[in-house]
Amino acid sequence: MPYVNIKVTREGGPDGTGPTPEEKRQLISGVTDLLQQVLNKNPATTFVVIDEVPLDNWGMEGRQVSQIRAAQT
Repeated sequence: MPYVNIKVTREGGPDGTGPTPEEKRQLISGVTDLLQQVLNKNPATTFVVIDEVPLDNWGMEGRQVSQIRAAQT
């Protein structure tokens, strides 16, 4: 019973709030298909969870992503 957790920053999308419902559908479908093809896992018992993380809660290079994005504009 595979469990896949995808974490993305809450940005992008048409309103800046994260992936669109269609993009999420594609991620869930694509990951499920990949696990079936590569590891022969049953799609009925494959769980995919997408977590959207606010930019202030995601860091890299010692800074919040919100700071990095602000410096890029």
